[in-house]
Amino acid sequence: MSNSVLVTGGAGYIGSHVVQQLIARGERVVVIDDLSTGFREMVRGAELVVGNVGDRALVTRVLDKHHVDAVLHFAAHTVVPESLSNPLKYYGNNTCNTHSLLACCAAAGVGRFIFSSTAAVYGMTDDGIADEDTPTQPINPYGASKLMSETMLRDFCATGAMRHVTLRYFNVAGCDPEGRIGHSTLHSTLLIKVACEHAVGKRANIAVFGSDYDTPDGTGIRDYIHVEDLAAAHLSALDHLRDDGESLTLNCGYGHGYSVREVIDAVQRVGGRPLTVIELPRRAGDTPMLIARSERLKQRLDWQPKYDDLDFIVRTALLWEQKLARKPA
Repeated sequence: MSNSVLVTGGAGYIGSHVVQQLIARGERVVVIDDLSTGFREMVRGAELVVGNVGDRALVTRVLDKHHVDAVLHFAAHTVVPESLSNPLKYYGNNTCNTHSLLACCAAAGVGRFIFSSTAAVYGMTDDGIADEDTPTQPINPYGASKLMSETMLRDFCATGAMRHVTLRYFNVAGCDPEGRIGHSTLHSTLLIKVACEHAVGKRANIAVFGSDYDTPDGTGIRDYIHVEDLAAAHLSALDHLRDDGESLTLNCGYGHGYSVREVIDAVQRVGGRPLTVIELPRRAGDTPMLIARSERLKQRLDWQPKYDDLDFIVRTALLWEQKLARKPA
């Protein structure tokens, strides 16, 4: 039996797009997802095992049964405001469960691991820009929980037992351009999804949290990366590890940003209708600006983005929301 790739959280937003790309190029894929935020129908062409990645007996059985030689680890809670109100949930699910998964991988001899991390590990930088050597100073438990996992993974790989690629995502947005899968997370806090939900009538308005930042229009600026480009980076990372490449930590972003107002303008432009915008105070845990320096990703993994266009990102997100809106309740 040939080896398989295990994707944890593969029924979720980003994981499902990675699974779809892996299947498209002929990989054998098995997914573990507890479906707490993921959706069974998002797993297309791979075996889905419903369960929690912290269940060592389950993970051990899957690693053995499917002859897993590489793990892509997405399973995590990712909502910054919730991490502030319920930090132990984040340290338990994101950090403790990653420790458990790594222990299972160590016992099974899995040699390759790709970790879904976040730009939230940087916190606030002096100039709003981060490269991989920028000091990590997370300002919320979500970022801290991911940084702890990064540290465990780095230290374990330093023993020589495993090699890894850690990918630090900036703001992921958009959906499969063919509309087969998309971002279906309930109660999302991600700006482009929220704005598109409002555009199709699912939400009464779109809130701007903070209009007094020291930015050109007063609203926060973020580096938005299309989920398909991000997924492609994971496949490149897997190829790198299979080619005996060294362990790496890499930013995933386009290297430029858009403000909240610019994103709202794009949703209005693409959707062809005005949005109802309300202004609210800043949210705890938000930074004024965070943009990636991602030259290292391009150099080390030969990654080239295909969808670096805000209107395209919005269009794919809006098409998915329109598809969801047509589904019977």
